[in-house]
Amino acid sequence: MRMVGKRWLIAVLVAVLAGGGYYAWQKFGKSSLPEGIASGNGRIEAIEIDISTKIPGRIREILANEGDFVTAGQVLARMDTEQLEAQRRQAEAQLHRATIGVDTAKSFVTQREAERTAAVAVIAQREAQLDALDRKLVRSEQLIKTNAVSQQVFDDDRANVQGAKAAVAAAQAQLAASEAAISAAKAQVIDAGAAVAAAQAAIESITADINDSTLKSPRDGRVQYRVAQPGEVLSAGGRVLNLVDLGDVYMTFFLPTAQAGRVAIGTEVRLVLDAAPQFVIPAKASFVADVAQFTPKTVETQEERLKLMFRIKAQIAPELLRKYIRQVKTGLPGMAYVQLDPKAEWPASLKGPLAQ
Repeated sequence: MRMVGKRWLIAVLVAVLAGGGYYAWQKFGKSSLPEGIASGNGRIEAIEIDISTKIPGRIREILANEGDFVTAGQVLARMDTEQLEAQRRQAEAQLHRATIGVDTAKSFVTQREAERTAAVAVIAQREAQLDALDRKLVRSEQLIKTNAVSQQVFDDDRANVQGAKAAVAAAQAQLAASEAAISAAKAQVIDAGAAVAAAQAAIESITADINDSTLKSPRDGRVQYRVAQPGEVLSAGGRVLNLVDLGDVYMTFFLPTAQAGRVAIGTEVRLVLDAAPQFVIPAKASFVADVAQFTPKTVETQEERLKLMFRIKAQIAPELLRKYIRQVKTGLPGMAYVQLDPKAEWPASLKGPLAQ
């Protein structure tokens, strides 16, 4: 019984001390900040970028490891392109064939145009013959009236005129056929030209896929995860690496309604990380949520409205990040202090040393 009583007494003391500590933090911890300065817990975050494949394929090699710092344009991985290279050679052969097809079609056009010229000449010849025979028939018609020529001669001259007319019509038909052949040959030239363009487009598309098979870093950053390994076959959009953009680092924290409503974009913020409390990191508020993230089940009273919490993002200057890029670590917890009133003075603990 004595032992039970002692344990009960210790439990009561612990509860009292814990309650007293919480009360002291509520009373003195919050009041340590001057009027016009607010604070919130947060964690350092950064924009993450996935290095992914554009088309399905096998990873040939990965040139970066987790934790490596990389620069924009640096080659991070290469996909196997053997099949793409074969497809490009096939497309190049098709382009060569299509180019020859253009030359052949043009030669057909030249040939058909020559046939047309010949048909025009034949028509001229046949019309000249018809004109001569027409004149002869006219003379025969005059002479037969006086019996100067026989009926046989007159009939022969008339038959010759009819034959000459038929010959002119045949020559004209040949000309029309030649012109149709020219149109068909020109259409073949256009079709062959389209085949050339299609082959060139196929080569360009395959070349683009080959170029995209060399995965490069879009920005300066640090490799956070190596998602896949060499030899793995990935589908289109398969992730190979995960990068953290160290040029876009911020802390996300939350403030209640009364304080969040006084934070404007560009408001000065100072960050203190648990890992390096001796340094104060300057930042600016770059985002204030329009909608509360934490809400009670019902919001019916003013006290409950004050419990609404709004997300705020404090952006660290890119030039400062570039200067300390090797020291930047995401995921580090800390505190964000916001200057709600521009005239409010920062407490001594937040005046320095500032990271510059």
